[in-house]
Order: sequence, then C-alpha cells, then structure tokens
Amino acid sequence: MAGLNWLTHRYDRTVAKEQLLDPAARKKRTELDGALNYLLIGSDHRPGANPEDQRSDSILIVHVPAGMRQAYLISVPRDLLVALPAAPGFPGGQDKVNAAYEHGGGGEGGARLLSATLSRLAGIRFDGAALVDFSGFKQVIDQLGGIRMCVDTPVRSIHTRHQFDAGCQQMDGARTLDYVRQRYDLPGGDFDRQRHQQQMLRAVLDRAGETRLRTDPVKLDRVLRAAGGALTVDTNGVPLDELLFALRGLPADALRGVQIPSYPQTIDGISYVVLDSGSGGLFAALRDTHVPEWAGANPRWVNRL
Repeated sequence: MAGLNWLTHRYDRTVAKEQLLDPAARKKRTELDGALNYLLIGSDHRPGANPEDQRSDSILIVHVPAGMRQAYLISVPRDLLVALPAAPGFPGGQDKVNAAYEHGGGGEGGARLLSATLSRLAGIRFDGAALVDFSGFKQVIDQLGGIRMCVDTPVRSIHTRHQFDAGCQQMDGARTLDYVRQRYDLPGGDFDRQRHQQQMLRAVLDRAGETRLRTDPVKLDRVLRAAGGALTVDTNGVPLDELLFALRGLPADALRGVQIPSYPQTIDGISYVVLDSGSGGLFAALRDTHVPEWAGANPRWVNRL
C-alpha cells in the first residue's frame, strides 16, 4: 500500500494542472457520491503551444451516474454548428464547435471557451476537465504493449496511406491514433470516427486491466508517467488521488458510447453537423441525471463498447 501511495503522489506531481473550465461552466462543488460530468478534450497541442490553427480533434462529455457502476462517453461532433460565446480577442458567433479551442487561443484558454460553449448548449456545469495530448497518449498505449482494436470497415489512412483491413488486430500507439482519426471513406463519416475513439478508450482500460499493473510497480510507474505527461487536468478542487480512488471500481464493460442526435447538413457550401430534435432529450437527461433511462429509450444513438 505504501508503494501504491508513493506512485499515486508521483503521478499527481507529473500531471499538469490548469483552470480548464470557464467559471460559467464550472460546478460550484463536486460531490463524488453524486452524478458527475467531465469534459475530455483531445488535441495535438498542450497549453503553451503555438495557438495558431489549433482545433480540438476529439470532444467528449463523460457522464458517470451516481454509484459509479456505469459511464457514458458522449461524443460531440467536431463539425457541430453551435453559438460560441465571446472570448478575449474573439467577439463570439456561429461556428463549428471544434473552432472554440482555436478561438480561445488553444490550451487553457481554448478549453475554457469550449467548456463555456458546451455548458451553454447542454445547460450543464462540469465537475472537471482533462486536456489529452494525443502525441503523448501514443506513449501510454506503447507502454501498455499496444491495444486490441477491431476494424469494422476497411479504410486507408489519409495521413499515412496505411491500409486498415477488417478484423481485430493489435495496434501500437501510432497505428491506433492514425486509425481513430479517420473519417473519410467510412460509411458513417465522423460518426464512425467518434465511435472508434470511444472504442480506443475502452481498449486502453481493458489492456490496463490485462497487464495487472498493480502487481508490477515498474510497469505501473512507466504507464503513470507517460499518462501524466499526456494530461492537463482540472479536477474542480477534488484531489486527484481521491478522484482516481473513487473511479477505481468502474467496470470497463459498463462503458457506453453515445452520439448526440444530429445529422450532417451543408450550409452556404460548408459542411456542418446540426442537432436534431432528439438532442434536447439527451441534454435534459444530463441535467436531470436520467441518462441511463434516456439511453434505454434511444438505442439508435447508443452502443456498448
């Protein structure tokens, strides 16, 4: 136990901590025994990087109902048309949701504007946020020895030209991130990309469980240091070790992937994703902590990971 506590503190020192949530998007007090909403942002840039042309590659709202026996990974389409609030140097206005990170200047400022945008859109406040540097996350996957991903539709990467054939296969960090970034030539386009990213998170949790990290302190230390180097967090005042301890019993097979009810639409020659009438029910379920009931009534938008 003493060794585990030492590693927890080591990890806590490794993770960068910033104010990622806008004050208007921050819950006044986080209670770990209640329902929780976290904002997860995936980007190739961390705070302090060049803010020019920074857009968030992945945006998820992670909802954990009270009791921590389930978790819902709600993917926000990167092309979702939303109203962005004003920010320093930006007057606000209609744009794609992933542009919020750029208009906020990337890093901490970008995360704040994105959190304010989603808070206003869904009518919720967040218990915390995390900014994931994908280039660093690649090292986490490599330290785990790779993860198993199941390719449902063959696709050739537009970035590396690698051909991903159908079937389950072991992937290292670089190959995994290349795969989950693909959206062109897939039947569902960006919706397939969102689902693949949800599957990646599930696969990482599965692999971490398989490698029995708790009984291998050296390997655990390497994974934690890699994860710490890839993360910037805002826990809303909750000590990171307390949050991790509370989430320790969350079963990996309890993860559900959720797509926000929406559809693609071209407006003035620009491709967007726009909300459909069912999105209001999802946002209401988030506010009222009835997401499991909404998921059961709307299987079209939910998949078990």
